[in-house]
Amino acid sequence: MDDITIHSSFLPHSDPEASLAFYRDALGFEVRGDVGHGAMRWLTVGPAGQPDTAIVLHPAGVEPGTTDEERRTIAEMMAKGTYATVVLATGDLDGAFARLQASGAEVAQAPTEQPYGIRDCAFRDPAGNMVRLNESR
Repeated sequence: MDDITIHSSFLPHSDPEASLAFYRDALGFEVRGDVGHGAMRWLTVGPAGQPDTAIVLHPAGVEPGTTDEERRTIAEMMAKGTYATVVLATGDLDGAFARLQASGAEVAQAPTEQPYGIRDCAFRDPAGNMVRLNESR
């Protein structure tokens, strides 16, 4: 089982254009796929130089079998920022924080030395997903 890797992870979006602006323009990710139209778009993005790792940004609550009540719950949780999280890493936390803050991204936490041994910061993407950025050491 030594050959298992993370290929892709899924995060919901509420506005594909706003999500593109955040992940492509603010984070600098490559756009690897753009399928669908309007709000019903699935966007695949990933870090440059890591073609085998991606995030798929998908319309929230469109999975078959999702009830209207579940869609309301998803929308409420996304609005509060408690629905989904992704943790990224960088060797230049302060530089990345400055670029993201300058882009207008919503800051959830400035760079902080955590008691559990990492230094990180956090932002919310346009859909409300928590994006934590760890400093690589």
